[in-house]
Amino acid sequence: MLANDPAKDPAKDPAKDSAKDSAKDSDAGSAREDRRKRAARMAAAQRAQERRRSALLWGGVVTVVLAMTAAIGIVVVKERANRPTLEAVRTFTVDQGHVTTPVAYAQTPPAGGQHAPVWLNCGQYTQPVPNENAVHSMEHGAVWVTYRDGTPADQVRKLRSALPDTYALLSPYKGLPAPVVASAWGKQLALESADDPRLAEFVKAYRQGPQTPEPGAACTGGIDGTGSSMPEGM
Repeated sequence: MLANDPAKDPAKDPAKDSAKDSAKDSDAGSAREDRRKRAARMAAAQRAQERRRSALLWGGVVTVVLAMTAAIGIVVVKERANRPTLEAVRTFTVDQGHVTTPVAYAQTPPAGGQHAPVWLNCGQYTQPVPNENAVHSMEHGAVWVTYRDGTPADQVRKLRSALPDTYALLSPYKGLPAPVVASAWGKQLALESADDPRLAEFVKAYRQGPQTPEPGAACTGGIDGTGSSMPEGM
């Protein structure tokens, strides 16, 4: 009896074995490709989620910034709307020059003009002061605030507190057209009381303001108080 020929044994057919191996390799390759695609989809989904999260975050930041900007803008507009205006300030064209005779000024109190050669020391006075010396101080950039005789003491105290230590004059004045009058060189504002918020704006605008003929010139070293405005020999 002849032995079986291994080459003809169907259980050991090389072609079938090769086909099986190819199928296994193909299945393995498909599985790897599926895993790669799944990983790619997951990565893409994660990136999309991160983009959405980033967009939401930045959107929130932008919203907050816009809200803050709008709020600041509203506050600035309100502050400007509530700020006292100086529309009532009167402007005058006034002469310059030193004189040794009394001057008849067109405004009460004067808002500039010819004046004494010596200025009035800046400060706060309880008695009326000479016009001609006070005008000289305004030429140097001082603001002169005057109030009526008989003004209540609490109002006078408020005026004292409202004025800076330098380049400012405060004194009573007879015959004022308003309870309080603020004057600078070529500028004047009538005020109803020491509480008028326009006083601070006037001082800020015109003390050493652009209308000043001699800004920064001395406001000390002149004369004090109610002394003669026309010293002999001047």
